[in-house]
Amino acid sequence: MGAAPRVAVVGGGWAGLTAAVELSANGAAVTVFEAARQLGGRARRITLDGRKLDNGQHILIGAYRETLRLMRTVGADPERLLRRLPLELNYPADSFRLKLPNLPAPLNLALGLLTARVCPLREKLAAARFMRCLQAENYRLPGDCTVAALLDRHAQHGRLRRFLWEPLCLAALNTPPKTASAQVFAHVLRDSLGGRREDTDLLLPAADLSAIFPDAAAEFIAKHGGEIRLSRRVDAITSTSSGLAIDGERFDRAILATAPQHAATLLDQHEATRDTAAMLAAYRHEPIATLYAAYPPETRLPSPMLGLEGYAPDAIGQWIFDRGALNDTPGMLAFVLSADVDWNRLDHGKLLAVLHHRLEETLGCTLPPPGWHKLVRDRRATLACTPNLPRPPVQTSIPDLLLAGDYVCADYPSTLEGAVRSGIAAAAEARAC
Repeated sequence: MGAAPRVAVVGGGWAGLTAAVELSANGAAVTVFEAARQLGGRARRITLDGRKLDNGQHILIGAYRETLRLMRTVGADPERLLRRLPLELNYPADSFRLKLPNLPAPLNLALGLLTARVCPLREKLAAARFMRCLQAENYRLPGDCTVAALLDRHAQHGRLRRFLWEPLCLAALNTPPKTASAQVFAHVLRDSLGGRREDTDLLLPAADLSAIFPDAAAEFIAKHGGEIRLSRRVDAITSTSSGLAIDGERFDRAILATAPQHAATLLDQHEATRDTAAMLAAYRHEPIATLYAAYPPETRLPSPMLGLEGYAPDAIGQWIFDRGALNDTPGMLAFVLSADVDWNRLDHGKLLAVLHHRLEETLGCTLPPPGWHKLVRDRRATLACTPNLPRPPVQTSIPDLLLAGDYVCADYPSTLEGAVRSGIAAAAEARAC
């Protein structure tokens, strides 16, 4: 047998780590280059004023099969690190609640819709017809359009549109329904509400995000002979007659697993990949922010995740998470603010005042202000997932140079599952080269 192929993975987020784990498990000699001082990319542990939190509140769902498989591969037990709950969309201030029962699909969705609180029967029947139509088309639309146009076409209006379809679009695609891709949204519905009963479950982190995958992935890679180099920014990947080179070090293959804007900078250095670089550089992004607020320890939500307000273009804050119930930090709440709406132009104090007021409305009581708060804002958190958005393939025009990242997984929006699937595809391609 020949020597194990040497593979460089540039980027230590979930896509890059997945590729490195898959390659390490199959005998490749892997070196991971990460510009930051820690792994995990946009889903990692951070420390704020001595508190261990995350760089953003994330959720997973039961349909994230590859993410769950990779967690088990590296020894991160999903049953211990994720809290599995039936899908529940609960907006107490608006008296809306939809919860899927523990029944086989599609009975769980049918009964969940039937028993949705304060929702006309005609809307429930229309929602069931909508899902049947998507299923009959195998979740492939005749042509892409916006989610808003898709919902209009299928007569999805009223409370179910405001509290079910549009919030799901914003949560999954981080793009407002009026500009979000209907085809990608259909894929999300296919793999969640249209899948097995357990696919619809919410998987809420019961530990910090680094503990859920990146830490264990790093240990797995090291245990299999790989190397991780932190604080190592790659400024160029050079194509040579005998492979690829990074800082003069030769590799048989390289996987570029950085954010698209950083990948564009590296790809633009080569004539063969300038078209791909231009595509990535043209992507628009959407922001996400998480406002952490430490309330008195006895402050609890009636469930670990609540909706603050049904979808509205000017809504400030969509979801609130009880981190005390999830990972033993009593009184710590996390408000999630998605996509580029009015919140992105408010300072921290005004945001806190608005969200505190919404929390009081949601719980129907007066609360003391939090004793501590911090806003974690990512202005380029995800791609703007718009109709007919071009996505690059895994293989670039340079032999042995591959791409990984959530933007490569064309079926999915910018999610952890999309990042993981892209890493798996890149590793498979690297082994086949």
